[in-house]
Amino acid sequence: MVWQVLEGLSRDSAKRLRFVPGVVYIDEGAVCGQSPEDRAKTLDEVKQILQTVGFPWHIVALEEVFSLPPSVLRYFAQEPTGTEGAYKAAVGSFLQQQHAPAQGEEQLSVPGTQGLQTPAGPPIAVQTEARPPTAAQTVALSRLFNSVKTLTAKEELLQTLRTHLILHVARTHGYSKVMTGDSCTRLAIKLMTSLALGRGAFLAWDTGFSDERHGDVVVVRPMREHTLKEVAFYNRLFGVPSVFTPAIDTKAPEKASIHRLMEAFMLRLQAQFPSTVSTVYRTSEKLVKAPRDSSAGVPPGPRCLLCMCTLDIDTADSATAFGAQTSHLSQTQPPTPPAEALTAPCCSAGVGRPQGCCQGAGPCGREDPRACIIDQLCYGCRVNMKDLPSLDPLPPYILAEAQLRRQRAWVLQEIQEYLIEDSDDEAHTAES
Repeated sequence: MVWQVLEGLSRDSAKRLRFVPGVVYIDEGAVCGQSPEDRAKTLDEVKQILQTVGFPWHIVALEEVFSLPPSVLRYFAQEPTGTEGAYKAAVGSFLQQQHAPAQGEEQLSVPGTQGLQTPAGPPIAVQTEARPPTAAQTVALSRLFNSVKTLTAKEELLQTLRTHLILHVARTHGYSKVMTGDSCTRLAIKLMTSLALGRGAFLAWDTGFSDERHGDVVVVRPMREHTLKEVAFYNRLFGVPSVFTPAIDTKAPEKASIHRLMEAFMLRLQAQFPSTVSTVYRTSEKLVKAPRDSSAGVPPGPRCLLCMCTLDIDTADSATAFGAQTSHLSQTQPPTPPAEALTAPCCSAGVGRPQGCCQGAGPCGREDPRACIIDQLCYGCRVNMKDLPSLDPLPPYILAEAQLRRQRAWVLQEIQEYLIEDSDDEAHTAES
């Protein structure tokens, strides 16, 4: 994908791309079993390739999730303040450098090709190298993934943390689009895996061309028309350099996780029936997003704390798995607090909160902290959270955002009877 963007920005391209690209690389070696020496060697190889390409690049370690702000889990309908002007200025500077004569300037050529060249003057080369993670962060990340029971939940958690980290990097540096290299084969496998994990309501976001769940940053998948075999042939014929790193499921047996099982099933079926991947992929193209997200510029209600998709709000008697789980959670009552706990004032959301308190979201001891977080998750994320016995290893930004959402919901419930809401007719008249 990076090499195709490089080709689209070259002078010989018939239709040149008009945007300033950047490359982000997430170092996941801490959870994939790599030693510090192997991680350093991999980072050196990645830096050499990124320096050859000439794009602005950002290398971030996965341990940085323990320093993310809670705002990364919030929906922003508009672009970050001050990024529009900087983005336009960068585009103008890039176009001026493209039209300027490239005398005495050495151009880079893609190995194995003659006509494909890099832009004469790349945009401002912002190079952000990964700060060496502290030992405490590495230990905390290892503790988090070691506490997860199944490989399926580990893969889902890794994907979630990676998405949050990429989203934070995009917002920090003013990028409004994030392009991922998901191929047609990977998306077909992901569609079947998401169905098995109970994420059928979000297939249009997980496998579609564009994913607008974050609001200000849109995730697009330009490689979704190409199969893995086509990508492999392209890399081979054009000599695209690559770096091989182990994944979290490397050398895992076929039935170790739902992801591995679905991948083996799809690839085995594809070998016998070559149209399998294409059929599944074409089916995913027909999926449309839920109508609740049709209003432009309006946050579509509560969102999942982890995947940031719109929650499926069903009643307890609804004939769905989400409704059944909601009914089960509502029937699970916490132990009755003593009489003095009911009359004692609740601790504030700030200093002096004892361990095990409600964390400022209501009367002390009346709600289980785990139930408060589970209540803010979609059905698929709830199923994965079952494999995490304790919430303590989670990154602080997730716990802080869950606490803040719970506090806001409790305050809104307390003042609900004092709020004045406009009727639909009045709102329509005001808009017109």
